[in-house]
Amino acid sequence: MKDRSSKRPLDCTFQHQWVSEAAYYKALNRNFESGLELDDWLFAEHDFFNMLITRYLIISTEDGGMSIKGLRRLAKSIGVKNTETFNQKEDLIHAIQSIMHHENCFNTHLSNSCNLNEPCLWRAECKKMIAHWHC
Repeated sequence: MKDRSSKRPLDCTFQHQWVSEAAYYKALNRNFESGLELDDWLFAEHDFFNMLITRYLIISTEDGGMSIKGLRRLAKSIGVKNTETFNQKEDLIHAIQSIMHHENCFNTHLSNSCNLNEPCLWRAECKKMIAHWHC
C-alpha cells in the first residue's frame, strides 16, 4: 500500500492560506457585510477539514482501505487530541465525526446501519466495517 500522504504533507501555511482565501470569497459573496468575519473563517475552516476527510477517503479507497496510522494523521490534522491513544478505527472515526459535528455512525448492529438519506462521507467504509463485523 502506497503512502501518498507523505508527498503533500499538511502544512500550517497551506491550511492558513486556503482558509483565508475561502473566507475572503465567502465575505465577497455576501458583499463584505460587517460582523460576519468570524463566521466566514469558521465555515471556511470547516470546508477545509471536510476537504481533508474527502481526500483521505478517496486515497484510502484507491490504496485498499483505511489504516490506523492514516486515520490518526487525519484526526490530528483536524484537531483531535491524543490521537496516539486511539487503537480502533471506529474510535478514531467517531472522534473525527464529533469534531466535525457529523452524525456518528459505525453502529455494530445491522439493524442500526446507516439509512440516512443525506450524503455521508463515511457510508461506504461504514458498510464494509459492518459487513466485516457480521462475518
